[in-house]
Amino acid sequence: MSDPNSAGSRRPTRPGPLVPRRVFLGALGAAGALSVVPALPAAAADSTAYTLLSRADWGADESLRYTTAGTEIWPPEYYPVQTLTLHHTDDGSTDPDPAAVVRAIYRNDTVGKGYGDIGYHFLIDRNGRVYEGRWSGTDGTAAHDAAGRMVTGAHVQGYNSGNLGIALLGTFTTTPPTTAARTALVHLLADLAGRHALVPAGKVLYRNPVSGVSRAAPVIGGHLDWAATDCPGTVWSQLPAIREEVAALTSG
Repeated sequence: MSDPNSAGSRRPTRPGPLVPRRVFLGALGAAGALSVVPALPAAAADSTAYTLLSRADWGADESLRYTTAGTEIWPPEYYPVQTLTLHHTDDGSTDPDPAAVVRAIYRNDTVGKGYGDIGYHFLIDRNGRVYEGRWSGTDGTAAHDAAGRMVTGAHVQGYNSGNLGIALLGTFTTTPPTTAARTALVHLLADLAGRHALVPAGKVLYRNPVSGVSRAAPVIGGHLDWAATDCPGTVWSQLPAIREEVAALTSG
């Protein structure tokens, strides 16, 4: 399948209540328990905690990822993380339930656009809760396989493999995200930067491991770095400060 973009608007029915968990992005042990990967200094570890909602928590209908014949529409592919890209969903939803919005984006990306799954790796709501995005298997952590490689998403056309996508729920063309959402974003970015030894304020010569296409980009950037778009809205102007905050967390 080609490298597409993503958004969404359709709204499915709501499942049971959410059960948020306070976690670190870590590795699964032999018994399946979540453990902390020692990528960040001890002084920064507590600062990287955030509330993660798994796909089961937000009610992902996993049957949507399969054809009627039972085969996956887009089987997962894994590559090392090179860069982190920020988005706003700009989905137009007025639903007060953010999990319902995530389900709507998932359905639209998976069925409406034919991506086989949601395009983003993580999504963040106005309350600062982080949602697991694209399915990455059962042998690793959210967005990763057991070897720590990232599952390829669908959020920047032509530049998806090795490019991790994080989306803030909502439209931020004129207004900023909430303090809670921005704080969770910084903590998630710090967690990922520490895990993958990324320099938050650095630049990278990204190379698509599938197509071979290269492009210079920030380690932490926005959709606007990759395409002619207004995404991620006002978050774009906050990127220098966000990078500094992420660097402070990863340096301890």
